[in-house]
Amino acid sequence: MSLLRLSAALVLVACASAQPAPPASLPENLRVPEGQPLLLRAAARGAQIYTCKAKEADPAAFEWVLKAPEAELFDQKGAKIGRHYAGPTWETADGSRVAGEVMQRSPVQGAIPWLLLRAKSSEGAGVLASAKYIQRVDTIGGVAPSAGCDAAHAGAEARVDYSANYDFYGAKL
Repeated sequence: MSLLRLSAALVLVACASAQPAPPASLPENLRVPEGQPLLLRAAARGAQIYTCKAKEADPAAFEWVLKAPEAELFDQKGAKIGRHYAGPTWETADGSRVAGEVMQRSPVQGAIPWLLLRAKSSEGAGVLASAKYIQRVDTIGGVAPSAGCDAAHAGAEARVDYSANYDFYGAKL
């Protein structure tokens, strides 16, 4: 093999094994602290589930309130690797799980906001067990309905399709 071909092969291998880069337009308030390597990027496809409830400040008025997400998680090759549900919680097929709490938000026109979350608990010995931060980026859809929530529909649920990428950061085990 020529030196040129060997160099090209090494470049291709390096590119194929490289972790995906975070979005170039990531807002400053959503950046994770230095020294937290990317552990996993998972693509989520599912629904944001909303419930029609009376507003706390004005019980005569109603609004759609997020009940929970319900999504499947996929790796970069499209294979299902886990699920995302209430908590918010992410669970992978390796048995690891992390629950998070929102630290920062960044609004997105026509979609649910991008988020930076801090891990508040984790379980298992897999990839998510050492996650310290979670970013939700590249969101599409998932916004609460703009109508259909009133006294006659109190307690009704609406499922709104969404997709996003979740990036998990923390110490590698």
